[in-house]
Amino acid sequence: MTEFGRLLLIIGAIVAFAGLVLLVAGRFFPWLGNLPGDFRFEGENYRVYFPLATMILISVVGTIVLNLLIRFFRR
Repeated sequence: MTEFGRLLLIIGAIVAFAGLVLLVAGRFFPWLGNLPGDFRFEGENYRVYFPLATMILISVVGTIVLNLLIRFFRR
């Protein structure tokens, strides 16, 4: 049970850090979320926002950063 508690704490810290990064990214990169390829549909009673280009950009940058970290710590 102790290891499960530690795992939950680590996951919580990672989620909190990701939230902090997103808050800071919104201030320093105001264009994030408004890229061409981010779809926005609005009607009278609904609003749908699908940030496809932003998700792809974050995925590519995250993949590069994680690969660099893995290569750095394997040595």
